[in-house]
Amino acid sequence: MDLRRSARDWLGDAGLTAAAALLGLLLLQGTIEDAAHGERIPVRFELAAGAVSLVFLLLFRRRRPVATAVTLVLTQWVATTVFGTAAVAVYSLAMLRPWRIALPVAAASLVMLVSLFRLVAAPDFLEGVVVFALLYAALVTAGMLVRSRRMLIASLRERARAAETEQRLRVEEARLLERERIAREMHDVLAHRISLLAVHAGALEFHPALPADQREAAGVIRRSAYEAMEDLREVIGVLRGDGPDGEATRPQPTLADVPELVRESRRAGSPVTLDDRIADPDGVPSRVGRHAYRIVQEGLTNARKHAPGAPVEVRLDSDGTDLDIEIVNELPPGPPPLAIPGSGAGLVGLAERVALLGGALEHGRTGDGRHRLHARLPLRAV
Repeated sequence: MDLRRSARDWLGDAGLTAAAALLGLLLLQGTIEDAAHGERIPVRFELAAGAVSLVFLLLFRRRRPVATAVTLVLTQWVATTVFGTAAVAVYSLAMLRPWRIALPVAAASLVMLVSLFRLVAAPDFLEGVVVFALLYAALVTAGMLVRSRRMLIASLRERARAAETEQRLRVEEARLLERERIAREMHDVLAHRISLLAVHAGALEFHPALPADQREAAGVIRRSAYEAMEDLREVIGVLRGDGPDGEATRPQPTLADVPELVRESRRAGSPVTLDDRIADPDGVPSRVGRHAYRIVQEGLTNARKHAPGAPVEVRLDSDGTDLDIEIVNELPPGPPPLAIPGSGAGLVGLAERVALLGGALEHGRTGDGRHRLHARLPLRAV
């Protein structure tokens, strides 16, 4: 017995049960009218048997259609009102099971009816047989048509789901191919230029006639180019999906690496001052420290691009709840002597980093003619 049906299923079952009840009552009325004079028809028993068969049909026609149909077909010998219930059960069987099962049960039910009419010597024997044969033929045909329609709809839905899945796979394949193409273009365009930069910087670093400070700056350029190549390999690996779960395989920078970043900028010729008030940099969460490092790195890069040679002040401070990062540099009176191309997306990327941590980012010109980049990152676990 399956009571977990939708309202639509319950409505359909109730309609079929009502049709079976109506057919059973009509047959009972015909039996009473055709009864010989003085013959008693047990009406109460007929009604009780019909009611029991209706409840049985309502509860079990979906879950056990074969058992329900066979049981009601056999019960036709007991009461006339069960004729209608058995007919509807045969229709349900044709609707829910293949014709190989429905046709034998319908034929058996018709044979039993013919035998019953012969035993009781019905006056309209031939007419009754034809009527019930046509009725069963109509019920089985209707049930098979409903079953075919449902199977067609299910097939169309399955095809739609398969087409949807195939479309998603095509989109994913196109995305992977595009990532491969971007990775190849990045490697072909950038790797060549960065490698040339590293080679020329290495030649300058070991040139005997070059002053020591310039050789040191050339060394910084060569090492930076090497690190840029490593970063490029990481990005290409992520685009190609070569890394584990798309994560970077190299160690990520932390807040403790900021002093080394400042020293690299000094060796490259930028006058950078670091005011580090963080007592325990290793105690800062790694995710916050990594973003703080990238903020300082982007601030120093912007200072070199837009104000080369100008003093830069980097300040790191914390009140135990938030981490404050401030980078201030003087602005030149005119345009920078060397215009370095940029995508303009550096500050946008910083804003996204800070937003991911739930912090705040401010940047712009100050009243005393300097540029200030300030970020506040929460130190809570995020």
